[in-house]
Amino acid sequence: MQKNWIPIPSPDETLVQQLAAELSIEPVVARLLVQRGIQTFEEARSFFRPSLDDLHDPFLMRDMDRAVTRLVQALENGDKILVYGDYDVDGTTAVTLVYSFLRDLGVACDYYIPDRYTEGYGFSMKGVDYAHDNGCQLIITLDCGVRDGAKIDYARSKGIDVIVCDHHQPAQIPDAAAVLDPKRPDCNYPFKGLCGAGVGFKLLQALCIELEIDRNKLFQYLDLVTIAIAADIVPVSGENRILAFHGLKQLQNTERHGIRAMLNNAGFKKDQLTITDVVFLLAPRINAAGRIFSGKKAVDLLLSQNPEEAATAAAAIEEFNTTRKTLDKGITEEALQKINDDEFYLSALSAVVYGENWHKGVVGIVAARIVETHYKPSIVLVSDGEKMAGSARSIAGIDLFECLSECEDLLEQFGGHTMAAGLSLKAANFESFRNRFDEVIRKKLNNMQPTPFMHYDAELDFTDIRPKLMRILKQFEPFGPENMHPVFLACNIENNGLTRAVGDQKNHLKLHVHQQKLPSLALDGIGFNLGHWNSDLQQKQPVDLLFALDENTWNNKTNIQLVVKDIRSVS
Repeated sequence: MQKNWIPIPSPDETLVQQLAAELSIEPVVARLLVQRGIQTFEEARSFFRPSLDDLHDPFLMRDMDRAVTRLVQALENGDKILVYGDYDVDGTTAVTLVYSFLRDLGVACDYYIPDRYTEGYGFSMKGVDYAHDNGCQLIITLDCGVRDGAKIDYARSKGIDVIVCDHHQPAQIPDAAAVLDPKRPDCNYPFKGLCGAGVGFKLLQALCIELEIDRNKLFQYLDLVTIAIAADIVPVSGENRILAFHGLKQLQNTERHGIRAMLNNAGFKKDQLTITDVVFLLAPRINAAGRIFSGKKAVDLLLSQNPEEAATAAAAIEEFNTTRKTLDKGITEEALQKINDDEFYLSALSAVVYGENWHKGVVGIVAARIVETHYKPSIVLVSDGEKMAGSARSIAGIDLFECLSECEDLLEQFGGHTMAAGLSLKAANFESFRNRFDEVIRKKLNNMQPTPFMHYDAELDFTDIRPKLMRILKQFEPFGPENMHPVFLACNIENNGLTRAVGDQKNHLKLHVHQQKLPSLALDGIGFNLGHWNSDLQQKQPVDLLFALDENTWNNKTNIQLVVKDIRSVS
């Protein structure tokens, strides 16, 4: 689908010039900084040199004092602790973090990951029973729990206390020993964007302060927090930027056999690991365990202390990931065909489809594929005849959780975020739900089919693309929400003679291009899934490009290349 290109609003030019002078940088770089809310030398210093000294006091979080008191009591009394987390990347890395740290302190503890298919998302009754049967007096929930008040009450009835570490929006605060969640309305913690592993990290940070434990022992686990930050698509700003900046350094030289084995299986050979590498190489493999078999397998791999054992576990994870890809492809094709065959979707502004034999572990990915194809809020469900359950993905400007709340009477359960959610309903309610959901989306969109769009930071001529600019842009890393990789616009671009379609299906584009006004300066580029533009460029048709900048190393020679995001014809 053709996308609208929208410039990020230009900041106050006076601020841009002042910052450029103060930092002795080019205006284009100063503009990028001001767009990210950085206006002073000190703010720039914190941005470019994130310091662990700038982490917030964990006791600023509501209930942290209560959580630490109960945790210290557990340590003193020899209580056994169950570390409980969701089956996705955030949950499994959070469990690995908290379990490892407590185990290394000599605490009697166990860990538990719910089964996606028999227990579903969140804190479960089965998990409480497991804790009770295994003699646990305290449960720490990670990436879940804040919306599980009834299950926390059940744990209390079994004589088990619960400390909740969550980052989802609470409906009401459960009656737990402590509820740590920066999104609590009554929590004044300065940074609201922590992931589940981040909240678990803050609990351990507070414990270190209380027991006077060297904080560097905790900082050894920042690699796990960073994987969670990258995979859970939380803001890479504020405290998350500090954690991810230092965690990437640890990941670069990781001593975790499981992570190293996964990177080897992914064919990772670059000198530096980025957030993008974590998102596309590590996160899908960790997630595949919970999607196809059990999230516990991911925790087992991350905890592995033997390279041979890790290699065997990583090979199993690799098989899960291969299976996930096959299922994803097949179910996506079926789901898109259902949409094409149903007249309802000719006018619908949403897509809600189901299949009886679809694999529940990949429906979230399939929903995302439908969004990519049709740019509509999409829900993919699996039916067992009487009930349906699945996942939803959204588009910009549509809060999924809010929309599902307006359909609550037709649902059995639902939960999630603005852009992603999970839900279940009776099969008999499918038609009513599909119609209601579309009515809600239609109202939010004012009856207009939205158009996908891409933001770009600034227009950039090829003459501005120099090694100095590249060196500064690399210091903007790590990238992510609220600090996206800068995207630039270049106009009137022509093929310099070597542009070609590449890939097995010729669906990617290898570019060698110049600007019309400067034919002597040509740059290389790569455009994934843009191979259909090859014929236009071969005919020397001028185009405009949206692109990011990266470095490409070949035969020990490193050059700047354009990573092309989108192309349009010059009107």
